[in-house]
Amino acid sequence: MLRTVDRVLLALVGLVLLVLGGSVLAVGFGVKAPSWWIHDSRHDVLLSQAERTRWRDAGWWWPVLIAALAVLLLLALWWLVAVLRRRRLGEILVDTGDGEGAVLRGRALEDACAADAGRLDGVARADVRLTGRRSAPRARVRLRLEPHVDPGTALDGLTTGALAHARASAGLEALPTEVRLKGVGHRAERVS
Repeated sequence: MLRTVDRVLLALVGLVLLVLGGSVLAVGFGVKAPSWWIHDSRHDVLLSQAERTRWRDAGWWWPVLIAALAVLLLLALWWLVAVLRRRRLGEILVDTGDGEGAVLRGRALEDACAADAGRLDGVARADVRLTGRRSAPRARVRLRLEPHVDPGTALDGLTTGALAHARASAGLEALPTEVRLKGVGHRAERVS
């Protein structure tokens, strides 16, 4: 959904900028502009002296202008952060061997892999997130381990168990994975 919204917004912004920039360029090359257009001739300025000083004496003008520009800046920064951060993979393409293929929901594979990894001995919590492309997914796994568990054993159980099952069930040749292990700290009771 967010990917579609991004593309639509980028297309609209690009179209508006292309039309405005193209019209300014065309008028600059001497094309006759319609009477309602913002530029009359190649010697016309973007903002006239009267337009630039029109609201100078109004006390509300500058705070409203600055607030509107600040809101636009914050929205642009929010959009940039939303686009740049790593997203969850919505679906995975599965090769069924018949030439058509199938689609597997990314969240379903994440949940199944996390449940499988959570059943390993000494794993307090497992979180799995799929990123990458639909045809080449990547996994990011976070395991919270109990204090008595050897991290190497937990990692081996994850690779031969949960990740191997996920790879086989999705029909993937490889599933590159980044694993982060964190120990669960137990609070000791203070005895006086």
